Amino acid sequence: MKKIIAIVGPTASGKTKLAIELAQILKTEIISADSRQFYKEMCIGTAVPEPKELTVVKHHFIQHISIFQSYNVGDFEQDFLTLTQNLFHHKDTLILVGGSGLYIDAACKGLDNLPSRNNEIRRQLENDLQTNGIESLQKKLLSLDAEYYQKIDLQNPHRLIRAIEILLQSKGKKMNELLQNDNKRNFETLYIGLNTERSKLYERINKRVDIMIKKGLIEEARELYPHRKLQALQTVGYRELFSYFDGNIDLSFAISEIKKNTRRFAKRQLTWFRKNKNIHWFDIKESSNNIAKELGL
Repeated sequence: MKKIIAIVGPTASGKTKLAIELAQILKTEIISADSRQFYKEMCIGTAVPEPKELTVVKHHFIQHISIFQSYNVGDFEQDFLTLTQNLFHHKDTLILVGGSGLYIDAACKGLDNLPSRNNEIRRQLENDLQTNGIESLQKKLLSLDAEYYQKIDLQNPHRLIRAIEILLQSKGKKMNELLQNDNKRNFETLYIGLNTERSKLYERINKRVDIMIKKGLIEEARELYPHRKLQALQTVGYRELFSYFDGNIDLSFAISEIKKNTRRFAKRQLTWFRKNKNIHWFDIKESSNNIAKELGL
C-alpha cells in the first residue's frame, strides 16, 4: 500500500529540516499542511522554507493561494486527495509536514460530518464578537465544551465561532463525539512527531521570533496592515504588530507578545497531537538517518 509519512510537532521543532532530509533519503516530494504557509503574501511570519530548501526537494501547497481567496480545510482535503492520487502514480511514499493538526487530520483521516454553516447563529456570534470582544466567545465555548476549549486557538475568532456554531446545533454532544468519521484512505500513514524539553523549545521559539524580526517581519506586516481584517491575517506574528501599528502597544511589547503567543500556540499544538497514539515521537536532536533506520524507512 502507498504511504504518507506525516511529520508533526510544535512550531520551531525542526519539521521542515527533517522533512527535506527524509525526502532526499526516500527520493520523494513534500506536501505542506501548514495552513498559514499556503498564502503567498505571508512569508517571513509563517516561516516559509527558504528558496534553497524549496529547490532541493519538490514542495506542494507552499504559497499557492492569496490571502484574498476563500480557502478552508475542506478545500485543502480535496486538493490533497487530488494531488496524492497523481503523485502516487510514480511515488510509493510521500511526506506530509505541518503543525496544523486539523489539516493533518483532514488529509490522513478525512473531515467529519459536522453540521453545516448556520447563518443565523453565525450572525449572532459575529455581532457578539463586535459588541463584547473575543473574550465573550471564549467564555461561551468554555461553557459548551471545556475539553475542546483547551485545544482550540482561543485567539482565532473564526474557529471560535465555527466551534460554537457546531456545538449549538449538536444537541448537547461534545466535539470529541462529533469529530469522528469513517472516511477511507488508499494509503497508510506513518506519523513522526518532533519535540523536546519545554524550556529548549521555548528558547528556540524566542530565537526564531528574533530572526523573523531581523529578516523584516515588521515591514512585511506593515504592507499587510491595510488588509488586517482578513481571516488569513488573524495569525500570531501579524496580529500583535497590527496592534502596534494601531498605537495600542509599543514595539518591544508587541515582540514579547509574539513570543508569548507563539509559545502558547506550541502548547496547543502538542495538546492536539498527543491525542494521536500512533505518533512515533523523537527528540529534535535525533538525526534523520536514525529516525529512518528506527522506523524501517
